Amino acid sequence: MTTTKLSAADRESYLQEMASEQLDILVIGGGITGAGIAWDAAVRGMKVGLIEMQDFAAGTSSRSTKLVHGGLRYLKQGEVKLVREVGRERALLHKRLPHLVEPMPMLLPVYRGGTYGYYTSSIGIYIYDWLAGVKRSERRQMVRRQQALLMEPLLEAEGLRGAGRYYEYRTDDARLTMEIVKTAVSCGAIVCNYAKAVDLIYQKGRATGVTVLDMLGGKSFQLHARKIINATGPWVDELRRIDRSLSDKHLLLTKGVHLVVARERLPISQAVYFDAPDGRMIFAIPRGAKTYIGTTDTVYEGDPRHPAVSMEDAQYLLDATNRVFPKSRLSIMDVEAAWAGLRPLIHEEGKSPSEVSRKDEIFVSASGLISIAGGKLTGFRKMAEKVVNLAAQQLEEETGVIYPPCTTDRVPISSGAAEDGASYEQARQRIAQEAAELGLPSSEIDDLVFRYGVNARQILQLYRTLSKDLPNHDDRLLAAEVNYSIEHEMTVSAVDFLLRRTGWMLFDRLRMFDVSARVVEYMGDRLGWDDMKRSQELADIVEETKRYSIADLR
Repeated sequence: MTTTKLSAADRESYLQEMASEQLDILVIGGGITGAGIAWDAAVRGMKVGLIEMQDFAAGTSSRSTKLVHGGLRYLKQGEVKLVREVGRERALLHKRLPHLVEPMPMLLPVYRGGTYGYYTSSIGIYIYDWLAGVKRSERRQMVRRQQALLMEPLLEAEGLRGAGRYYEYRTDDARLTMEIVKTAVSCGAIVCNYAKAVDLIYQKGRATGVTVLDMLGGKSFQLHARKIINATGPWVDELRRIDRSLSDKHLLLTKGVHLVVARERLPISQAVYFDAPDGRMIFAIPRGAKTYIGTTDTVYEGDPRHPAVSMEDAQYLLDATNRVFPKSRLSIMDVEAAWAGLRPLIHEEGKSPSEVSRKDEIFVSASGLISIAGGKLTGFRKMAEKVVNLAAQQLEEETGVIYPPCTTDRVPISSGAAEDGASYEQARQRIAQEAAELGLPSSEIDDLVFRYGVNARQILQLYRTLSKDLPNHDDRLLAAEVNYSIEHEMTVSAVDFLLRRTGWMLFDRLRMFDVSARVVEYMGDRLGWDDMKRSQELADIVEETKRYSIADLR
């Protein structure tokens, strides 16, 4: 699979290209939903453009629990169709992206008086596995108290009746979004980040275009499209206000908070899904040398761009965790990083945030603006299919052009398929062999493959070209990754790279601080930054690091 038209240095040309022709579809929003829509539409042969006012996945799509999962609690709420659909979607994503969507055992401890009883859990997880079409090797296992304590010795023993062990799938949500963006581009879509829709353009009452501001270059562009799709997540209602179509149903934004601690402070061997005192369910998930804990679910009414983690949020999660893992004795001082994300749910009168449905919904305004909200990370492809089906039907009625049905379930995804048709495992073995020939440690390559899959081979190719300029292997590998990120992932800032492309700002802050100056140096050399810009980039890293910490301790 070849990735084209995704260089940070060529952003303005992409905007000019979108402005030079009438698009069939213009997607506003570069999170997982917008990326999925652009991918689906491009595969069907439509002329597609996508704009994002921040970086790709900078909103909700990099701030989730980082699970591609069916959602056991949605079964409890009676959302059988949702559980079936997303369960099958996660199997598809695992098959396409085995490095990014990994099966992970999940333990559900059952306590006397808890949300789930032992037999209720057994039946519930069995139905959950059946609906999701789980393969035999990953089907649920019920264990009694002693075996549960052997599996996770830190669990509170008092009141423990046993546990259910089943499988969920761990991911890196920002990287998943990035790979879907790259796949859309390889299928013909034109995309640009840091491009904000500031107004809609109308002809005879119909929305036919968007005035776009390049947030970096400062220029304005007018993009015209037969169909405009609003996939802006927490900002969906903001665009509907511009369209004067915000009436009846509206969004309910709820905040979900996560904390990162050292794995040695909460050394669990698998993910654990447990009760909080108020009846909510919380995850503790191991990831490399860290364990992260989440999430909360509270109504949010502030600035969608920068939801903060308060001391109250953090203490709630720590108290709930210490209740189930009393020997860990986690405190605020153990929290190395934290993030808050917003769920753009459809408001339902009289329901608490946790009770509101996670189902997606499409709104079509009188002007023709198509908006989509709700949904889950796992279900992004099916959400996209519904939206593009609607757009295709409308285009057929208006132009007579008939577009084929959705086939994204059969299309390779960037980083999961080699260009020459080799299997993922074959491609991975070749990467390991090349890395060994270059004298690179296997741990470094495993790290790269987790992030970039088979595209890690392109980074090794860049590594070779830098051999004369940077004799130090660590510098050379970092520079190769930075250059790849700029050329193939439209990375325009050091924060983009350190937070969303690599995840180091959340899960490896020591490494982040160690490489920050070099990242700015390499990016500055490639993108032509002056000294003032380089200083600003370093300051931005510090500021963003504070935002991804507990607000009261900044």
